[in-house]
Amino acid sequence: QVRLVESGGGLVQAGDSLRLSCTASGRTSDDYTMGWFRQAPGQEREFVSVVGWHGRTYYADSVKGRFTISRDNAKNMVYLQMASLKAEDTAVYFCVLGMPSSLTIFRQRAYDFWGRGTQVMVSA
Repeated sequence: QVRLVESGGGLVQAGDSLRLSCTASGRTSDDYTMGWFRQAPGQEREFVSVVGWHGRTYYADSVKGRFTISRDNAKNMVYLQMASLKAEDTAVYFCVLGMPSSLTIFRQRAYDFWGRGTQVMVSA
């Protein structure tokens, strides 16, 4: 089993920056893809960004150029640096871990392990 714990959420103003962190514990390895999904109030959960074991990164169009994902395999951590935050970035952000294929990397079902989420609120 793998346990994921997020941190770093909070209330910020539009235009501010915030960094989310996620720590993985348990039966982890460097082969996993790690990253983030989010769910805004009343909306479906959506893909944000992930980073593969090889370091390749993927971003949703809505966050490209504003968010940067990175990982530290030695610490079993993944980070999401968010800049130029907008009100529409308000959501609960979930850390994920799994072994998706290139065809499933954007799909929730490709990720076996999920954190409980951290709230990000951006005031306009």
